[in-house]
Amino acid sequence: MIKANNPSLTSWVEVPEGSDFPIQNLPFGVFKTPGLRPRLCTAIGNFVADLQVLSEHGFFDDLKIDKAVFAQPFLNDFIACGKEKTSAVRNRLSEVLDSDLDDWDASELAAYFLHPMDEVEMLMPIKVGDYTDFYSSREHATNVGTMFRGKENALMPNWLHLPVGYHGRASSIVVSGTPIHRPNGQQIPQDAKAPVFGPSKLMDFELEMAFVVGKETQIGSSVNITEAEDHIFGMMLFNDWSARDIQKWEYVPLGPFLGKSFASTVSPWIVTIDALEPFRVSGPVQDPTPLPYLQIDGDRSFDIQLQVDLQAEGQPATPICRSNFKYLYWNIAQQLTHHTVNGCNIKIGDMMASGTISGPTPDSYGSMLELTWRGSKPIQLPDGSERKFINDGDTIIVKGWCEKDGVRIGFGEATGKVGSEQ
Repeated sequence: MIKANNPSLTSWVEVPEGSDFPIQNLPFGVFKTPGLRPRLCTAIGNFVADLQVLSEHGFFDDLKIDKAVFAQPFLNDFIACGKEKTSAVRNRLSEVLDSDLDDWDASELAAYFLHPMDEVEMLMPIKVGDYTDFYSSREHATNVGTMFRGKENALMPNWLHLPVGYHGRASSIVVSGTPIHRPNGQQIPQDAKAPVFGPSKLMDFELEMAFVVGKETQIGSSVNITEAEDHIFGMMLFNDWSARDIQKWEYVPLGPFLGKSFASTVSPWIVTIDALEPFRVSGPVQDPTPLPYLQIDGDRSFDIQLQVDLQAEGQPATPICRSNFKYLYWNIAQQLTHHTVNGCNIKIGDMMASGTISGPTPDSYGSMLELTWRGSKPIQLPDGSERKFINDGDTIIVKGWCEKDGVRIGFGEATGKVGSEQ
């Protein structure tokens, strides 16, 4: 067992019941305050722990990590230290925060390195080099294919043989809380013979998760499936906002473009693969059997519960979707292996998203397109209003967590409020 994952560990920092951030999690992020420049942190209960301060006080000296790494505005340099050292930092943090610690008076130093979460600003945790979006949920692909091509032709011929994906726009990935502007673009109204230009009328969310590359490769090389997770640092929540009307008009023949590239929202915390180890599960049975380079052994998925809330202006948040990461047909090891099989190189900080994560039941569909079945089954909100797609003033809140043996590991939230394009 990884030392920091011990389910019996407790922290001297109070961790409220149901918190995403017990001592067994210790995700990594970047924060700032009015008096502090951006620097690395972790989360414990309702606090962020300043890793730069802990480093300056010598807590990581024996790990041989340059102190400047903890004072950076992104996690990239820290991730580049390698999993052996980043895992050692997480284990050291569990020792520092352990309620059984008796080597020093934690309360004396706590005032220097702990900050209430509601008093800090969480920032984009990584500088994203490249971003790839996969299309790995069989349920989602089947739903969308059924809507547009009919049930008999729902899945394209290649879908059960490889993780379908496309290269997206890294520059418009934003951290939770960033306002989302309704995009302009071309659309073609029903029965129209020519396109029109204007703001999207069919704004949608896509419930996804993303992983962050933690070990680079050289161009011309590929990653073996057995080593794929060695190249993955951790995971985040991901909302791949979509303008369905713009997307419908533009996507043939080359796929998503302006209907996707205007914004994607991520959670500010990266939960490490180490922290997710206790929650491994097998994924769906893959039939036909993938080609040898994509064949896996053991449990390569994770039991991550996912929820999407819609909060109308001035109203309480309403859960509209409950899904699970384990529903994905193609897992993260297969995604990364396929991505590199042609010799494409990957770099530290690259982000790869799962594609919409839909489950087997209508309440587990991971987009408004599916939840309302192209607007034919509107969602009813508590104030009596209906939603076919997302209105201006609506906030979409994505949550995710694992739970087992009394331990809950959470990802925080990926939140964005939609407004008119400015």
